[in-house]
Amino acid sequence: MVHAPSWRVVAASLFLVAGAGSAAAEKAPEKTAPAASRGPGHAAIASANFLATNAGFEVLGKGGNAFDAAVAVSSTLAVVEQQSSGIGGGFLALLHRASDKKNIFIDARETAPKAVDMKVYVGKDGKPDRDVSTNGPLSAGIPGEPAGLVWMAEHYGKLPLAVSLAPAIRIAKEGFQPDKRFLGTIDDRKDVLARYPASAAIFLPGGKVPTPGWTLRQPDLAKTLERIAAKGVDGFYKGETAKLLVSASRSAGGNWTAADLEAYKVKEREPLSVDYKGYRVILAPPPSSGGVAIAEILNILSGFDLSKVDVAHATHLTIESMRRAFRDHNEYLGDPDFVTMPLDMLLSRFYADGLRATISPDKATPSDLLPTAMAPEPGMHTTHFSVIDADGNMVASTLTVNLEFGSAFVAAGTGVVLNDEMDDFALVPGQPNAFGLRGALANAPEPGKRMLSSMSPSFVFGADRTAVIGSPGGSTIITQVLEGILAFVDGKSASEITAQKRYHHQYLPDRVDVEDGAFDAATTKTLTDMGHTLRKRSPWGFMNVVTWDHRTNTLDAASDPRRPSGLGKVQ
Repeated sequence: MVHAPSWRVVAASLFLVAGAGSAAAEKAPEKTAPAASRGPGHAAIASANFLATNAGFEVLGKGGNAFDAAVAVSSTLAVVEQQSSGIGGGFLALLHRASDKKNIFIDARETAPKAVDMKVYVGKDGKPDRDVSTNGPLSAGIPGEPAGLVWMAEHYGKLPLAVSLAPAIRIAKEGFQPDKRFLGTIDDRKDVLARYPASAAIFLPGGKVPTPGWTLRQPDLAKTLERIAAKGVDGFYKGETAKLLVSASRSAGGNWTAADLEAYKVKEREPLSVDYKGYRVILAPPPSSGGVAIAEILNILSGFDLSKVDVAHATHLTIESMRRAFRDHNEYLGDPDFVTMPLDMLLSRFYADGLRATISPDKATPSDLLPTAMAPEPGMHTTHFSVIDADGNMVASTLTVNLEFGSAFVAAGTGVVLNDEMDDFALVPGQPNAFGLRGALANAPEPGKRMLSSMSPSFVFGADRTAVIGSPGGSTIITQVLEGILAFVDGKSASEITAQKRYHHQYLPDRVDVEDGAFDAATTKTLTDMGHTLRKRSPWGFMNVVTWDHRTNTLDAASDPRRPSGLGKVQ
C-alpha cells in the first residue's frame, strides 16, 4: 500500500494500461515496523566532504541534534563543495523526529523569478539556447537553501543558528585546500568562470586554474553567512545581501528583483511512503519526481519474487519497471502548487498491477511502444548527506546548484555562486535539456514556480534495521536510490550499498547505462539477447548512507568510494 498526500486523480482516462483497475482486491499493507523508540546512543554522519562531516559532529558536540548537524553540514558543503551545492542553490530534505516518529519533508527548491520569459531561452533555430539556460544570471532561480537552513534550525534544531553556521563561517574565513575534484571542476568550467569578474577573482587566481595545495579563502561568503546567522531569513532575502544579489544579477543581464527574494518561502510537504517486503520506505514528494518514481518501481517489483530468478532476469524486471516509472514521472509531475497530478493513480497498487502485466519475462519492451512522454530532469552535479543522532533523529538531504558551479556566476560582494536551475524547467517543450532529456508542459516555467527535481532523499524503516539513503547524479539519482533500497532490504551494509555497481534506464533514450563491472559476461549476453541495449559509462553518483541495526543498537556510515573526499563517520 502506498500512502500519499490527498491530491486526487483528475481523469479516469489517465489510466493508460489495460488492466490497471483489475478486479483483484487492493493488497493489504505488508507488515512494517517504525524506527525503534529509543535512540542508538551515538551518532553517524555520511557526507561528500570530511570537513562537512566533521562540522556536523562539532555541532552535535555542542548539544545540537541531527537537525542542527544538518545545518552545519549543509553550510559547510556550501563553502568546501561549491561545485555541487551552496547557499545560491536549493535542497530537498526528509526529517525524522524521534520524539513523535514524525516524518517531515522540507522543500527548499529554487523558484522562477517573476520576470521569467521562456523566449529568452530559445535560440534562433527554435531549440533551447543552452548558453543562456546554463550560464550567467538568467540561468539562476531564486535560491532556497538559506531559507531552508533557517527553517530547519528554528523549527527543529536545539541550538542558535549562529552556532550551527559557525564551522562554515570559520572555514570560509580561514580557508581550506580544495581537493582534486574541486580543482578539476574549476578546470572544466574555467572558460565560463572567466566571463564574470567576481567568479574569476575567487576561482581563477592570477587568471589561472589553481594547483593542489592552493588555499581558498572567501571573506565575502563568510560575511554573507554571518548576516544569515545574525538575522535569519532577512539576512539573505532582505538588506545588504539582497541588494548585492539583485544589483549583480541585473548588471550582468539578469532579471531578479528585491520582490523576488522577499517572496521566497520554504514549503513543508507530506512525504510519500510505500510498503515493500516488510519495510516502510519514506520518500520525497513533488517537486521531487524521484519519490513517485521509486514508489512506482517498488510497487511493480513487489509482484515479483526476484530471489527465485537469476541475476539477468531480476535485472531485466527491474529495468522494465524503471522504464515504465520514468515514462510516467516525466509526463505528469511538476510543482504541486501549480500542477494537478494524478498521484493517487501513479501510486496505486492497481496501477502497478497493470504495468507489471505489460512486462515480458524475457524480452525488453522498446520505449517507443509505450505511450510517448517528454522528460524533464535535473542536473548531474549535486550532493547528499545522511545523519542519525543519539536520540534517533534523522536527516536525509540532497542539495544542488545544478551543473558544475551552477551558473558559474558569483554575485559580487557576496561570494555566492548562483545556481543554473532554470535549465531544469521545460524551457522549450519537446526539446532536450542539457542532459538530452525532454520536457513537458507540467514543468514549464512560471513566476514563483519550482522546477522539477530528481533529488530523492529517503528513509527505510524495518523491524530490525533502518537506513538513511541518498545520492547526487541527475536522473540517475532515482535509480541509484532505488538500487540502494533494494540492497538494504537484501541485508547489505552501508559500505556495500555505496560501493555496489550501478545501472540505469530512464525510458528515453532507450538504453541501459552500465557501470563497468556491474554485470558478468553471461548476464550481459542474456540482457542483450533479451533486446536491451547496454552502454558502458564511467562511474557515477556520490551516495552517502547511514544505517542503524536495532538488534545490536549499532550505527554504520559510508560515503561512496568513487569519491575519496567523502566521509562516513560514527561517533
